[in-house]
Amino acid sequence: MLSALRHRAAELGDRAVHLRTETYRDALRQVDEPLEVCHPTSRRAREFVRGLDRVAVLPPRGFVTAQPDFVAWADERRGALRMEDFYRYARRLHDVLMDDDVPVSGRWNLDADNRQPPPKGATRLDVPDPPEIVEDDIDAQVREDLDRWAAEGIEFVGRDGPRRFPATRAEALARLRHFVDHRLALFGPYGDAMLSTDPAMAHSMLSAAFNLGLLDPMEAVRSAERAHRVDGAPLSSVEGFVRQLIGWRDFVWHLYWYFDAGYRSSNRLAANRSIPAWFADIDADAVQASCLSDVLAGVRDRGWVHHIPRLMVLGNYGLQRGWRPGELVDWFHRSFVDGYEWVMTANVVGMSQYADLGRMSTRPYAAGGAYVNRMSDYCGGCRYDPRHRLGVDACPFTAGYWAFLDRARDRLGGNVRMTRSLRQLEQIDDLPAVLAQEQARGPHAP
Repeated sequence: MLSALRHRAAELGDRAVHLRTETYRDALRQVDEPLEVCHPTSRRAREFVRGLDRVAVLPPRGFVTAQPDFVAWADERRGALRMEDFYRYARRLHDVLMDDDVPVSGRWNLDADNRQPPPKGATRLDVPDPPEIVEDDIDAQVREDLDRWAAEGIEFVGRDGPRRFPATRAEALARLRHFVDHRLALFGPYGDAMLSTDPAMAHSMLSAAFNLGLLDPMEAVRSAERAHRVDGAPLSSVEGFVRQLIGWRDFVWHLYWYFDAGYRSSNRLAANRSIPAWFADIDADAVQASCLSDVLAGVRDRGWVHHIPRLMVLGNYGLQRGWRPGELVDWFHRSFVDGYEWVMTANVVGMSQYADLGRMSTRPYAAGGAYVNRMSDYCGGCRYDPRHRLGVDACPFTAGYWAFLDRARDRLGGNVRMTRSLRQLEQIDDLPAVLAQEQARGPHAP
């Protein structure tokens, strides 16, 4: 963030007034003219700017569907809000991948054509590396400031390292071009796959660039759409990428403002355990489970892992262990380079932890070790066996899945999408032993 801010100030030259102060109010005291500010990205920041004199708040930037349009759409539903419904509305509204009023190919969602495991025996996808980020004098000054603040007692998350994400418009555009030319075609089939030696897989890694305003989501959407219509990029991949931007990203942004401030405290599955120290401190070396250890190391070393490790490893484990959703929101917010409060609130509370019992998602994203085994290369060398729920080699995800269902069965009983799983739970003869085993695991690292 600091690098992007300072690079932009340098690009603007005398068209910018770049102040370094202790607080925003200190900076405002040095400006004698009325100001405009883009709509902030958190409730606290919004209330702050609304309370300032001579500061006008402009509409949000960096999103596709306007807030009044979303509110009108959501108000009509008068109940549970679903991303798929909003996504179709947005496709029509913005004329994306449409032939007149019909979706290209006649199907709105091609996700069923995707969801493939990683290529058998592969250690990485066969795509070239993205353009390298070359640090400059501005980055050196930012690192010097960060090092000084750390020495003065400011606590930072993770390990220091080279800048891996764009901080300028030119860098972001180069990464977007690379993604469209080399990774977009594989994004569909392998968007949900994980490889321990290929953290990026087919993902664009552009979320931070969108959040910083270095790219507009619609220019990425149109670029992907053009890749399909002109260059023949697979529709399933293009549609999946478009859905992430005008569907999911906009959806969670608008839900942050549409739901009241109390939504962040939702905890309707009564998850009341605190996050253990090894997780809070991102101590990947304390963890023996291969998937969880590797994903935590990615957060520690890069501040980023793609959406499946977030949802099906980190979030899934927290859900199974009954960790407080609000603590998880805070952890994701402070640990990820793209982890803004607006992003993580609905993503963690509603989707990952199902703490709202379905206001914005149809079921808990809970899964056992079989899912991780199918979609990754983690389980082959792991000390735990994804097929076992009991014993010294019992996979904490497999055993944890059944422990979670047992704990939440009364609250999930009315969810038709959970009926089959709850019936399977009733057929497990060794369930008491599994529950005792997982209770004994407690806060210890798996």
